Amino acid sequence: MKSTILLSLILAVCLSSCQLLSDISGSTTSTRTPAPSSPAPSEPTGDVYAATKFKIAGPSNAVAYVEKYKYIAVSESHRVNMPASIKLAQGILESGYGSSTLATKANNHFGIKCGMGWSGPTMSYKGSCYRKFTSGMDAYKEHSDFLVNGDRYDFLFKLKRNDYKGWAKGLKKAGYATNPSYPAKVIELVERYKLYNYDK
Repeated sequence: MKSTILLSLILAVCLSSCQLLSDISGSTTSTRTPAPSSPAPSEPTGDVYAATKFKIAGPSNAVAYVEKYKYIAVSESHRVNMPASIKLAQGILESGYGSSTLATKANNHFGIKCGMGWSGPTMSYKGSCYRKFTSGMDAYKEHSDFLVNGDRYDFLFKLKRNDYKGWAKGLKKAGYATNPSYPAKVIELVERYKLYNYDK
């Protein structure tokens, strides 16, 4: 008899405890504040290629050249911090809108000579050794690296990325070209076709 009473008491205590735990658990679940969700990734604050929406006005060969190379010019501009307008103007001037012998046979749009550190393909032209590239796009990339790796051009990369006049004059000062009118020719091309729009 005593055993039966003892078992009944134990069972009653257990049932009471289980109910209490259930109430606590339910109360906690209903009042718990959901964990804040992770914020969505922010949208890019700037578009590297936004400037390429601009299209120049001019003769068909000029329009075709700039349309073909404006994307790589802008991309390289942001990669190495130099004006895209300068790259395009130099390319136009040095390659004759992509129609020069060096441009058509060696994909060299910037008249870059072999130099001591060049181990790639070459082309001999008018008694000088010039670098040969696989494509015009490669020429635009190598042009950037040529300037970046040349100690004499270091001061140019301290200029603002949209300072095309400073760059045009600096290239002549650094010895990129020997023609005294080189800066004026480059600046004239930038302003004629409003290439400075690609520096934004």
